[in-house]
Amino acid sequence: MKSLLFVLALFFPVLLQAQGGMEVNGIDFLIRNQLESDDVAIRKRVGGTILYSSEVIQKFYQDREFFPAWLDNKKLTERAYEMRYEIQQAKFDGLNPSDYHLDKINDFFDRIEKSKIGGYDITNSEFAAIDLLLTDAYIMLSSHLYFGKVDPDNLKTAWNIQRSSPELKIDQRLAKALKEESIRKSLEGYFPSFSVYKRMRDGLRELFDYQEKYGQDPSRPWKTLRLDKSIKPGDIHNLIPELRNRLVFWGFLDNYQIENEKFYDSIMVFGIKKLQYRHGMDQDGVIGQGTIQAINQTPENLIATASVNLERFRWFPDSLKENELILVNTANFQLDFIQRRDTVFSSRVIVGKSVHSTPQFSATMSYIVFSPTWTVPNSITRNEIIPAIRRNPNYLNQNNMKLLTSSGTEVPSSSIDWAKVNPRTFPYTIRQEPGENNALGLVKFMFPNKHSVYIHDTPARSLFEREDRALSHGCIRIQKPFEFAKLLLSFDPVWTDEKIRGDMRLPKEKVVMLDRKIPVVVLYLTYWANNKGEYFFRRDIYSRDAEIYKSLKEGRPWRSGI
Repeated sequence: MKSLLFVLALFFPVLLQAQGGMEVNGIDFLIRNQLESDDVAIRKRVGGTILYSSEVIQKFYQDREFFPAWLDNKKLTERAYEMRYEIQQAKFDGLNPSDYHLDKINDFFDRIEKSKIGGYDITNSEFAAIDLLLTDAYIMLSSHLYFGKVDPDNLKTAWNIQRSSPELKIDQRLAKALKEESIRKSLEGYFPSFSVYKRMRDGLRELFDYQEKYGQDPSRPWKTLRLDKSIKPGDIHNLIPELRNRLVFWGFLDNYQIENEKFYDSIMVFGIKKLQYRHGMDQDGVIGQGTIQAINQTPENLIATASVNLERFRWFPDSLKENELILVNTANFQLDFIQRRDTVFSSRVIVGKSVHSTPQFSATMSYIVFSPTWTVPNSITRNEIIPAIRRNPNYLNQNNMKLLTSSGTEVPSSSIDWAKVNPRTFPYTIRQEPGENNALGLVKFMFPNKHSVYIHDTPARSLFEREDRALSHGCIRIQKPFEFAKLLLSFDPVWTDEKIRGDMRLPKEKVVMLDRKIPVVVLYLTYWANNKGEYFFRRDIYSRDAEIYKSLKEGRPWRSGI
C-alpha cells in the first residue's frame, strides 16, 4: 500500500487528494509516511532525533487520520507553545527538559518565528517533524510523570514497593487535552495523587530560584566549611561571618547591625535553629558537625536531593491511598500512623546501621506479640554472641538466654567447650526469654515479609535521644511501643491501659491478632514538604540518592518505545 501511495503521489496527485482528503506531500501525508515507513530507522527518527514512542504515537495519529495536532494552517497553535512551556517546567519535577526534545523543538520554533518576517520558508517536512516531536514529548513526559523516569528494579538498592502498571491511554488523554485546550491540566493528571508531591515540586522551584540567586554572585564561592569543635552561643569563631552570610542567603536571617562579626550572638542562634529544624536536628543552637554538614549544602546539592525524592514519589504504590497506613521513613528515623489521611500518631524510631540498612518494602501488619522471645539470628550468634560467651562464660544466664537444639530441647551452656566452637558450624539456636532486658523489649508488631524486618520495643531507651539513630541490625525499634499498641487495639474495649501493660510483662509470649490488616510502607525519603509550605531535608544515611540522581541525569529514558 505504501509503495502504491508513492506511485500515486508522483503520477496521479489529484487522485491521491481524493483519497481521504490527504494532500500529496502535505503535512498529514508526511506524518503518516514517517510513522508507517518500512525502514525502522526512518520511522523512529525525526530530524535526527529518535522518537520515544512507537505504538502510542502511531495510534494517536491514526485516530486523527494523521492530521497535525499542534498546527493550524501551518501556524503553531497556543497548545504548541503551552506544550513547550510544560517541557521547560519539567525541571521542577526533577526531570531533564532536554529529554523531551526541547533543543530540537526550540530550534524549530525559532525558525518558524523567523520565517514570519521573511528570509526563508519552512517546508512541510519540517512542520511534520515539529508536530511529531511535540506529540512524542507529551507521551514521554506523561509516562515519566506517572511511572518515573528511572526503573527502580534496575537499582543496586532494591525498592521492593510494588505498584500496578495500568494502561494510561495517553493517546486518548492527549486528544482530550488538545480538544479542551488544557495541556497543563492534562499533564498534572499524571502526578502522584498525594498533595505533598505538588508541595515538594514548589519547594524544588524555590531551590532553583536560590540557584539563580547564587549564580548571580560568582565572586563568592561556596567553600566547604570545616569544624574542629562545636561552636556554642556566645563563642567567638572565625567561621561565624561565613555562617551568618549563608543563613542570610537561605532566608533564615535578615541582615542586621553587627558589632563583632565573629561573635555568635542570639540573633544568629535563631537562624541556626531554623536551619536545624529544616534538616531534622535538635534545635539547640549548637553548631556541630551535623549543622556544618547541612550548611555546606549548595543549592545544586539540594536540587539533586529534591529531584531524587520527587522521583521516589512517582514510584509509590496505590496502597498509599489507603484510609489507614503505617509509614516508616528510615532517613527521618520516624514512624507515622495515618488514618483518613491524617497523622494520628508519630514516634521516633531506630533503624539499621549502614552495614545493616533497613530495606525499602511494603507489607501488611496483622498481629502483635506481647512479651516476645527473641531467636537470635545466626549472623549475630556467630559474630557477637559466641565471642561474648568466650569472654564471659555466664553471658547466656545473665541475659536470660537459652541454648536449644533444632528440636527445641534446651542444652546446658556448661556442656559446651566454647573455646573449640566453630562459629560457622555451630549447631544450636540461642533464644532470649521474655523480660525487661529482652532485645525486642516488651512487644513487637508483625507484618510478615521476606526481609524478616519488624517493629519492636527496646530496652535501650536512651538511644532515642540521639540525632543519628541508624543503630540496629535492620529491624525498626519504636520509642512509644505502649501508645502504638493502644492505638492498634482500640477496636476492642477489652484492651485497657492496664491490660496492655500487664500483657507486656507476661512470662510467656502472647500473640494478639488485629481485626484488620494495615498496610505498612518502609521507605526512604531525604526530602519532603508539609502543608505549611515548609520543606525538609535529611542526611542520606544509606548513600542511596546518588545512584538515582545519576540515572535521572542520563539521557536514555525508561520504558522506551511505548
